[in-house]
Amino acid sequence: MKDYLQEALATFNSGMWYGWKTHDDSGNKIPNKDRMQYKYIKVIKDGATIPSEADVNAKIQELKDAETKLANDKTSGKAKLKAGQALTDDEITALFGA
Repeated sequence: MKDYLQEALATFNSGMWYGWKTHDDSGNKIPNKDRMQYKYIKVIKDGATIPSEADVNAKIQELKDAETKLANDKTSGKAKLKAGQALTDDEITALFGA
């Protein structure tokens, strides 16, 4: 399964700027399977800041929308090729890469 949270976080600041807390604010150990949540982000690079949760969620939606568009362009591009119709630039990129 794709990790949209980490993919979105990588677009903020520069380089590897974040990590995950190992203990919550009460000092309780956070199980590994539960760590990768917005509330457990920690900054590990000087000068980096944690983006707002709204900004991260907007980036996640942008990534999902781009993925959906790519899948739709592949589907429509294949149908157009079978029908002998012209492809859009986005369909060409979706089907053939560059």
